[in-house]
Amino acid sequence: MKHPLLLLLLFVCCCCSPVFAADGTENRDTYRHLETFANVLTLIQQYYVDDVDSGKVINAAITGMLSSLDPHSAYMSPEDFRDLEEETSGSFSGIGIEISIRDGILTAVAPIEGSPADREGIQPGDQIIRINGELTKAMSLLDAVKKLRGEKGTMVTITILREGWQNTRDLTLIREAIPLYSVRTMELEPGFFSIRISNFQATTTRDIRNALNSMSRKPPVRGVILDLRNNPGGLLDQAVKVADLFLDQGIIVSTRGRDKEEQIVFRAHDDGGRNDFPMVVLVNSGSASGSEIVAGALQDHKRAIILGTPTFGKGSVQTILPLPDGSGIRLTTAKYYTPSGGSIQATGITPDMLVPLTTPTTAAETPSESARPDTIIRERDLPHHLKNDTHTEPPPKEIKGMEHPEDFNKIQEIQNIETLLKEDNQLRTALIILQSLDLATKKQPSKK
Repeated sequence: MKHPLLLLLLFVCCCCSPVFAADGTENRDTYRHLETFANVLTLIQQYYVDDVDSGKVINAAITGMLSSLDPHSAYMSPEDFRDLEEETSGSFSGIGIEISIRDGILTAVAPIEGSPADREGIQPGDQIIRINGELTKAMSLLDAVKKLRGEKGTMVTITILREGWQNTRDLTLIREAIPLYSVRTMELEPGFFSIRISNFQATTTRDIRNALNSMSRKPPVRGVILDLRNNPGGLLDQAVKVADLFLDQGIIVSTRGRDKEEQIVFRAHDDGGRNDFPMVVLVNSGSASGSEIVAGALQDHKRAIILGTPTFGKGSVQTILPLPDGSGIRLTTAKYYTPSGGSIQATGITPDMLVPLTTPTTAAETPSESARPDTIIRERDLPHHLKNDTHTEPPPKEIKGMEHPEDFNKIQEIQNIETLLKEDNQLRTALIILQSLDLATKKQPSKK
């Protein structure tokens, strides 16, 4: 006699069969695979050496199923939902680090500015081998996130391995409330401003609009640098609205998926604003998703000069789909396309001006401890990443003299503008470009 759980799964398969009725072969294959899964689960329950929590095993199977699709699809427990809401609302408690899984190893993508991870010197490409002594090899990405986060004031010890190190090192960090200050502005010289966006969250567009209004109360804005370096993305609608602030018409981005509801075109609106000043957008390998949408739209409409190094290359859209028990799945449902119709998936955006970051390293750093170009992670390095369906050329090669990721983290700590411009050659080059455009405009003869 079949196990009751097996009968239940077979019943679900039969009830769902109309979904697959358009293709008889697919229907039979799906039924066969579900039956195999049910048989394996039954054997585990009958013969495994210890008692098995069926719910835990099935959740693990769901997690594995989603992780096999692409790096950004995942199962989310009710607790994960709450964490997601915290992150997009503007703060969470933890050590402040973006992580991913690369070649099966938990890997740091970028520390959040001013966070414990940033102050401790964690660098992009660092491999996180253990969290509180527990090996991360078998952890899912969401499990690792939950272990790194926790109550403010509590400690977490991570074991990291860096390219060039002979041995691992333990770092003990104290968790803090990590406020995600999305927007930071700075007047570099009279009339020339830098607007840095660290990620796209619920308040980003409002904060930038307030910053632009504040600028307009001063002498005329002569140029703006939009700094999207190490911006991993965030909310799609906020990225679209930010691009809309600087465009009066045309397509900002379009999304295409299997579902008709995913076939969406986002267009710019003329709201009567006068944000027509010259612009330079700074990007690097840490600029992903939402920041690539903004940079791609401004580049295709020739609204701004894009300067820096090739971006991460995440050109996919994730949708949160709830499940009856309060959990849900984050599923890749579409790819997005720039106004010119091209996809940047796994290729990234190539700047108009390729300018690697060349800040000097301190004498205390040894060659074995400084980050190397091959530690820079992009979408194409992630397992199961989606292929680009609009580009046939090979991915852009790394540029000789590629920026050291740790150097970018250091320059973000500099508060003095003169020192910042001296250390940050990308920011300095962008300012020179804006000053040149301003000077050229002034020299043009006025039309009568």
